[in-house]
Amino acid sequence: MALFEPLRVGAFALKHRVVMAPLTRYRAAAHEAGDESVPTAIMATYYGQRASSGGLIVSEASPICPEGRPNIAAPAIYTRLHVERWRAVTDAVHAKGGFIVQQLWHVGGSSHSLFDPKGRAPPSSASFQMEGNPVNTPEGPKPRQVTRMLSTDEVQELIQQYVDAAKRAIEAGFDGVEIHGANGYILDQFINDQINNQRTDQYGGSLENRIRLPVEVAAAVAAAIGADRTGIRFSPYGSFQGMKDSNPVATWSALLEKLNPLELAYVHLVEPRIAGGWDATVAPDADVINLKPFREVYRGVLIVAGGHTAESGAAAVGNGQADAVAYGRYFISNPDLPARIQHGHAFTPYNRATFYTPDGVGYTDYKTWNEEHQA
Repeated sequence: MALFEPLRVGAFALKHRVVMAPLTRYRAAAHEAGDESVPTAIMATYYGQRASSGGLIVSEASPICPEGRPNIAAPAIYTRLHVERWRAVTDAVHAKGGFIVQQLWHVGGSSHSLFDPKGRAPPSSASFQMEGNPVNTPEGPKPRQVTRMLSTDEVQELIQQYVDAAKRAIEAGFDGVEIHGANGYILDQFINDQINNQRTDQYGGSLENRIRLPVEVAAAVAAAIGADRTGIRFSPYGSFQGMKDSNPVATWSALLEKLNPLELAYVHLVEPRIAGGWDATVAPDADVINLKPFREVYRGVLIVAGGHTAESGAAAVGNGQADAVAYGRYFISNPDLPARIQHGHAFTPYNRATFYTPDGVGYTDYKTWNEEHQA
């Protein structure tokens, strides 16, 4: 089966192509030891359960700064304690012979002024009313706010925050990082022309300007920790949180062309049938709207994600549309997902009601196929 052929992904020699997608689970401690958004011991158990020899895990999205958070329970990577607590997670994955990269997250306009140490409105490419559910702040759920447009100097500071977070990730034992450029978060807010429509500096207006920030972030992170340890994720057709671009094929094709010379470890693309953590309300016609144009442009390793089954994932790799396939929700309920796919075993259904709850129920209590079928 194509999914179980080895693959070189930058610095990583994978034994199979079943990747664990980044999955927000909100199991961090909101407050601990005078810090905030702190990774917890149960997270090490969770990731260790899902690690496999030669397999790649992308961690849940991890905020790179206080004002980049969307939730008090999102495990972050901007303090010394964060680095120390993440080490238990990376150690657990490495003990199983697996690889793990940390997804670096800044939610931009999806944050709230209560997360900002200076009390400022959530930052973005422009000033607009952010769409979405209430934000889980230190003072409880609060409505989304009108964003503030970052200055050109602040954009440079943002790039440095990504670099600093990438260095911390390596210090915490991660094998690399994945820059989160998808799902309506800050880099996506710069890319989409219906959102980034107010700037007059080098980060707004033309297509070349709108894609400049993600390219500069990727280049800066690659220079800091190595291109072979740097990946980046996009959702070209994503509408989550009100994102909209007038020509996704042209926009993300130009972006991927700019990334080609960087020789990153990989690019990770979300299928158009997915909107954030949900299936798209209206599934697009796969014969018309798909990831094929981007495969033709990008010359490096391409990982795709979005509602794949064992069969569709094998087909995507087998027909050359992807080099590897990332699975999300079924990795939650099947800690041994690669083995289940390889041996043709049925998947345990997932329970969406426990995706974001604060304990081990629906988190560390799912069994492997062998555990389910012990005599």
